Amino acid sequence: MRKLIFGMNLTVDGYIAAAGDDIGWSGGRSEDLFRWWLDRERAITLSLYGRKLWETMSSSWPTGDQRPDATPAEIEFARNWRDTPKVVFSSTLEKVDWNTRLVTGNAVAEITRLKAGDGGPMGIGGATLARAAMRAGLIDEYLLVTHPVLVGGGTPFFTALDGWVNLNLVETRTFDGGVVLTRYETR
Repeated sequence: MRKLIFGMNLTVDGYIAAAGDDIGWSGGRSEDLFRWWLDRERAITLSLYGRKLWETMSSSWPTGDQRPDATPAEIEFARNWRDTPKVVFSSTLEKVDWNTRLVTGNAVAEITRLKAGDGGPMGIGGATLARAAMRAGLIDEYLLVTHPVLVGGGTPFFTALDGWVNLNLVETRTFDGGVVLTRYETR
């Protein structure tokens, strides 16, 4: 069975985006944090995206290694992003590119099918898609990269659940600027 990992940058008050889908608060990441995300992405063998996150990622990373100001880590991230197989879940998109397959049907059923197969860890991103997987009890690991900012509202990292989910703390780490990684596995 494959492991499903949900990890994103979030605010201290638990939002992955402020009102209006503003993620400006997450800018100015340290090189150390960016490298950590790169290492995490290299360990993922299949990336699962909701439409909004797909549109964000696919607007910059397919050619991110060709920007004149790209750092070595950004060049590596862009190449890894293109090479990693991806599944995008959307009822509105008609096509996707860059080593990606589009799923327009039941996301929970498809994620369940993918988890039951062979292969390495899968990463899931995008608030709506991750919420569906969270409510279905499909997420095995949570990576919270908490930035020291309060935004007061927006898109939450967590969703309302029907019951408790007990977690085991696996790792904590602090990056420049007071950004804190907390990694939990489900029991």
